[in-house]
Amino acid sequence: MDKVFNKLRNLDAYPKVNEDFYNRTLAGGLITVVSAAVMLFLFFSELSLYLYTVTESKLLVDTSRGDTLHINFDVTFPSVRCSILSLDAMDISGEQHLDIRHNIVKKRIDANGNVVEERKDGIGAPKIERPLQKHGGRLGHDEKYCGSCFGAEESDEHCCNSCEEVREAYRKKGWALTNMDLIDQCQREGYVQRVKDEEGEGCNIQGSLEVNKVAGNFHFATGKSFLQSAIFLADLLALQDNHYNISHRINKLSFGHDFPGLVNPLDGVKWVQGPTHGMYQYFIKVVPTIYTDIRGRVIHSNQYSVTEHFKSSELGAAVPGVFFFYDISPIKVNFKEEHIPFLHFLTNICAIIGGVFTVAGIIDSSIYYGQRTIKKKMELGKYR
Repeated sequence: MDKVFNKLRNLDAYPKVNEDFYNRTLAGGLITVVSAAVMLFLFFSELSLYLYTVTESKLLVDTSRGDTLHINFDVTFPSVRCSILSLDAMDISGEQHLDIRHNIVKKRIDANGNVVEERKDGIGAPKIERPLQKHGGRLGHDEKYCGSCFGAEESDEHCCNSCEEVREAYRKKGWALTNMDLIDQCQREGYVQRVKDEEGEGCNIQGSLEVNKVAGNFHFATGKSFLQSAIFLADLLALQDNHYNISHRINKLSFGHDFPGLVNPLDGVKWVQGPTHGMYQYFIKVVPTIYTDIRGRVIHSNQYSVTEHFKSSELGAAVPGVFFFYDISPIKVNFKEEHIPFLHFLTNICAIIGGVFTVAGIIDSSIYYGQRTIKKKMELGKYR
């Protein structure tokens, strides 16, 4: 057993020196203090890098199918009144949503941008008054109300009991409803007066949409929309001039949930209309994005890039409004927050300690042996 121990002693790479043979110097003490300070500085630098989360990104082909796209918006129109501002959405699959009102809030604003009234979109309750019957007389006590559709009836039994139903009947026919003053339902509900009361006001519209994850568009138009021969039109009210100022400010536009580092290029963008009228178009490329934070929480969202174009009405038919045309990128981006591996951190710490000790030892030895050499030369010079 002693032979084994003796062999192990011979393998000792760290032979011990008796303390009686130590020679401590002032230069060695200074080098020790400086090297300790350097090691502490490098240790805390490495620790901060270890604690800091690094975001790694990967590009993959998006193979998801049947998903929906969540669109959040907040847009202000300083010169378009809320009563005539409508939101529509349609996509290449043929799905259409005209005059969307669900999850939409409109705020009437004055010329200074102050909120006059905030309400969910909708015409509201009609005024209590004897309405005009389909046959031309006023509603009697024992009669059931059946309002006229003013020529847009689909059948003899078809009734339009509200201004909205009359407008919907005209939309289905592909007709433009240009004179609201002649519609009994709109007069009773105060729709015409409401539009007149909003003279000189603007509108802030905000909310969200849930659409198919395919190419499509959504737009803010002046008037209720309808489709005729696959062409988008709008029933511009006779209460307004045919020229609309569609100057606008996009306070927020995002596709999906927010995540750290997300930048929406259109947030805060403002456009002021010049002397010509027409439609303003944004062409958006949506990039599906998955963000995984350090705790493993997964956020499904989207980034986007955008270009823009103004189409003047002088160059052809251009419905006044702001149009957002979006397309889905086939490439998906994966972001993942990660820490530097602990073994990597430990290896770097060992390298720092070993490296500083080695360099400090070389410097100390060089200084020590240099001083000894100079001292010996001086002593030899004395004896000569």
